[in-house]
Amino acid sequence: MPHRLAASLALLSFAACLYVGGVQAGNPFGTTVQRALLAMAGTYVIGLIVGAMGQKMIEENVKSAEKKLLDSRTDARTPDR
Repeated sequence: MPHRLAASLALLSFAACLYVGGVQAGNPFGTTVQRALLAMAGTYVIGLIVGAMGQKMIEENVKSAEKKLLDSRTDARTPDR
């Protein structure tokens, strides 16, 4: 999951930088591509960090839900009398 998120964000960042740097600002091709590649690399690293944090959070929530489910099953089996 982190790699997919990072790659998607990096490609989106690359495309946005190409459009803004090349079409809107009118920069030369080499400058535009260099800045877009730097933005893509930086965004990939940030995406990896955010994706890893998200995956860790999901895993912790799943473990917590499984524990609650297991606890509720064991509580139902104990006699109340």
